[in-house]
Amino acid sequence: MPQINVEVNKKSYPLACGEGGEERLRKLATYVDTKAKDLSGKLGAVAENKLLLMAAILIADELHDALEGQGGAGIMGALSEEDMAAVLNEVSADVEAIAEKLANA
Repeated sequence: MPQINVEVNKKSYPLACGEGGEERLRKLATYVDTKAKDLSGKLGAVAENKLLLMAAILIADELHDALEGQGGAGIMGALSEEDMAAVLNEVSADVEAIAEKLANA
């Protein structure tokens, strides 16, 4: 499994991806970095974990709008309650892990 380094908010993160997925992962990380930079410019000094969470929420909002625009019910309508709970639990665990890493950095 290939591993690459991506930079988000002036920090380098090693990430693994599927074979051949390196360029896509770089582009996605660049998109997240752009959102984080835009937010940072508008909000000023914000804790990194909060900044990255806000960037993730903005991106989720864009996805929701795109799915609604395709005649769907957006993100919420695309998932069952059980699936939504699982996604929220996973995202919550990821955010907590990131916050812990940042606190210990």
